[in-house]
Amino acid sequence: QVQLVESGGGLVQAGGSLRLSCAASGLSISTYAMGWFRQAPGKEREFVAAIIRSGSSTTHADSVKGRFTISRDNAKNMVYLQMNSLKAEDTAVYFCVAAATMASVRAQDYRYWGQGTQVTVSS
Repeated sequence: QVQLVESGGGLVQAGGSLRLSCAASGLSISTYAMGWFRQAPGKEREFVAAIIRSGSSTTHADSVKGRFTISRDNAKNMVYLQMNSLKAEDTAVYFCVAAATMASVRAQDYRYWGQGTQVTVSS
């Protein structure tokens, strides 16, 4: 059974930082492209960041570029999202995702999804 379990969310003041972690079980992430999506209340789910299998290439949404960084540790079967200079508009539930194909900005390309972790940024 494949599981992606996110952790590290919480309440933080604007300008602060959080590091999200995603622990994978039931699959070896070394064979998957990994990513993060988020969904704010009343809004559609949106792409945040993705990383290819080797970790040598990443993609970040324009809204988080320069503030967020995705990374992975295949040996630990973990994926991370370092979030700096947080803004109120970053408030959302953040989901860890896994794709058997290429890293993508499209939600439909990701087969496995975690349950999400809440990030709340107070202004």
